[in-house]
Order: sequence, then C-alpha cells, then structure tokens
Amino acid sequence: MYDMGTRKRALALVAQGRSLNSASKETGVSRAAIRSWQTRIEPRGRSGLPCPRCQDIPSPPEDQAAYAYLLGLYLGDGCINAHRRGVYFIRIVLDNAWPGLIDACEAAMRSVRPDNSVCRVKKQGCVAVTGSSKHWPCLFPQHGPGMKHNRKIALEPWQQEIVDAHPWEFIRGLIHSDGCRITNWTTRLVAGESKRYEYPRYFFTNLSSDIIQLFTDTLDMLGVEWKQPNSRNISIARKASVALMDTHVGPKY
Repeated sequence: MYDMGTRKRALALVAQGRSLNSASKETGVSRAAIRSWQTRIEPRGRSGLPCPRCQDIPSPPEDQAAYAYLLGLYLGDGCINAHRRGVYFIRIVLDNAWPGLIDACEAAMRSVRPDNSVCRVKKQGCVAVTGSSKHWPCLFPQHGPGMKHNRKIALEPWQQEIVDAHPWEFIRGLIHSDGCRITNWTTRLVAGESKRYEYPRYFFTNLSSDIIQLFTDTLDMLGVEWKQPNSRNISIARKASVALMDTHVGPKY
C-alpha cells in the first residue's frame, strides 16, 4: 500500500511530461500502479469482513444455506490448497456440460466469502471455480493432506447444525458434485409380451465411507429411502423418494 504522498509525487512527474517508465524508475512504483492512479488516486477500501470462525465468539457463516451447498460441493469435488502469504485457494471442479451448476457454485462461494475474489479457471472439458481467502481452512476444517477418502472426514458441531437446518442444500451440493439423476430401464412380461419399462433414479458415488455416511444420514433425516449396492455407491429408486429428490434437487442443468 503506497501513501498519498508517493501517489501524488508519481502523478506530478507524469503531469510534467515524464513517461510512465521514467516515473516508475524514479519512485520505485510500478507503471501499472501509476496508470491506475491516473483514474483513481485514493486507495480502494476493503469492507474487511471478518472470518466468522476467527472472532472471539465463533459464529456460523452469515448465509448458511449457501454454505451448506458449498460444503456439499467441496466434500464431493473440491480441494483447498495453500498459496503464498497464508492465502488458500478453494477449487470446485465442474463439468462444462452443466453451466447452471457452475453459476450456482460461484454464487455460493461469493456468498460465503463476499470480501474475497472468485474466478473461473477453464480446463479441458471442465471449469474450476476458484476462490481465494486466508480463512478457507477455518470454514472447511475437513481440509488436510492427502485424498479425502484416505483420512477421517467428520463435521464439526457447528457444521452439523447448519446441515440440520439446511439439509436439502447439503444434499444438492453432494449430488451436483458426485451424483446424478439417470433413467434406468428393465423389461416385464405383459400379456406374454416383453415390454420396456423406464424409471428415474438418483446415484451418489464417493470413495470416502465417511462422506457416504454423511450423505445417507442426511437422507434418513429427510425421509428419503436409499440402498447401497456397493461400498462407493448409493442408489435412490423408490418412487416417493425420487419425487422428493426431484422437488428439492432435480437433474443437473
């Protein structure tokens, strides 16, 4: 952060007819900074929103519904990486086929940390919605070394309270990251003829048994019936339960 005297001195040199390069060399200020001061000399203020978990009395994020959704996305397809100067990046990787999910992820990330930057990093066939903050590990204490399925994943009591208050947002996040709605089919004999019969079903797939447990515990709370055909997959196929999921989650978009 440059003081106002330095800013005025650099602009005065430019006003005398000096080039940006010359003013930069004399003041030690980058040309980009001097150029920006020609439009706005006052330092841009920050709202300085504190991390709710770092206050003297920790509290949950203000937008708890957005947090529950982002928590589901993070547990499914997210990661947090350390950067320079104590800054962390959270990345949620989403398929290009679902632009609505990408928009929803970015909106949730901005709602949880409105004072921090969020961007989209394009990759082959997908987008990594990325946000920077010093406080992502505070907000997602599940962050740690290695893959999630190789370590214990458990919610803190304050996180569980948010999930209990916004269970469908949590389920939506998990389905949008590691789940899908598909149409299954089978055949039945009707009047001696084989007829094709189609029915919708939801799947959730994750290698972490802990995350699977968080998913099914929340489904139980919501009255959604499910089956576990194997250690990594959860199936929801009962008509009433699919109808519930369609009301609150729906197909990817």
